[in-house]
Amino acid sequence: MERLAELHVHLEGTVTPEIACELNRRISLDEARAMYAFDDFRGFIRSYIWANEQIKGPAEYVHILRRQIEAFQKQGVVYAELNLSVGMIVWKEQDFAGIFDALEREACASPVRIRWIFDAVRQFGEGPGMKVAQLAAERRERGVVGFGFGGDEARGPAEWFKEVSRYAIDNSLAVIPHAGETVGPESIWGALECGARRIGHGIRAIDDPILMRHLAKEEIPLEVSITSNLCTGAVQALAEHPVRKLFDAGVPITLNTDDPGFFRTSLRREYQLAKNVFRFSDAELERIAENGFRFAIDAG
Repeated sequence: MERLAELHVHLEGTVTPEIACELNRRISLDEARAMYAFDDFRGFIRSYIWANEQIKGPAEYVHILRRQIEAFQKQGVVYAELNLSVGMIVWKEQDFAGIFDALEREACASPVRIRWIFDAVRQFGEGPGMKVAQLAAERRERGVVGFGFGGDEARGPAEWFKEVSRYAIDNSLAVIPHAGETVGPESIWGALECGARRIGHGIRAIDDPILMRHLAKEEIPLEVSITSNLCTGAVQALAEHPVRKLFDAGVPITLNTDDPGFFRTSLRREYQLAKNVFRFSDAELERIAENGFRFAIDAG
């Protein structure tokens, strides 16, 4: 696989402890590494919020993007849809317009084709979610291709976002929410009722045979991130991850890193895990790699 596409990676989630220290010179590497220690999803969210606090404005965002583009090039990633945590940027009352303008300029100069998914924080509710969708719609001609919502599924059910998702679809944006990561298949059904084009994670579909058949029949892919699910406790052991069973059931999947800075992974490593642990053949991995381009919104 010489060329890869990644459809589920959070720009803020690419910040390693080392990059956090580059963003804030007052932080020691030991302090940063300590802040990245977690063993469940809520702990990860706390670490993610801390890392976000080190990102102050356009210069920091551009630095992060440059580092990730370098990582993409080393891995042979030629197309990426980057989740941008617009909900957090707005919540922090940062200069969103300035941040995105700077990111857009950097992305346009990149050898990697970059497209953006604006991500709302689901537990913040419908109102802040609509603000994120509106900001995405205003930038539809500037590389923004999707609207998503992530965060705490239990505290922000997909049903809250039906009207917001309708607005996004009416404005030619793909709806790409997280669902079925830490909550059961009912969360995925809720996301589908919002018009989801793809599902971020979605591994709990394995608990609902009817849902799996629906995803296979309608060709609605799951953006699977194996290492992420292990690190956040969404699965308790690597061998228990349902990626093989989902694939064998005909559910379309892509492989992704989600937050590689926190999980110390890369897209190539995710493919290697699929091969070594779950016994995916080279031909099967080629099919999954092709899915990255097939289910992309704007791969060109």
